[in-house]
Amino acid sequence: MPVPTELNLHRQSRVLEVSFDDGARFALPCEYLRVYSPSAEVQGHSPEERILVVGKEDVAIDRIEPVGNYAVCLHFDDEHNTGIYSWDYLYQLGAEQTERWQTYLDELAQSGHVHKDRSN
Repeated sequence: MPVPTELNLHRQSRVLEVSFDDGARFALPCEYLRVYSPSAEVQGHSPEERILVVGKEDVAIDRIEPVGNYAVCLHFDDEHNTGIYSWDYLYQLGAEQTERWQTYLDELAQSGHVHKDRSN
């Protein structure tokens, strides 16, 4: 699996840009990273337990903490900081961003929540 060569947090636009050694480059909005946090708090312990996270359109990342040589812990300004984002998972989030984002928007609509579109 590819390894990141660069992580750039764009605070004003709330986007984490990740470049990988295979040439892939992804611009991952903080909201997207927050609602797809790999933490058990969000993902549960099985796909059926995954929680729909709402109201995170304006969430930002306060800091990025390395976890060994394989991951980062993202500290969000809503105090969520229990997700360990492995390089594999960040790559997967980037590669599947269009589909996952649409799934999230569909789930919000089905639950009756209105998303404040910020052009993610």
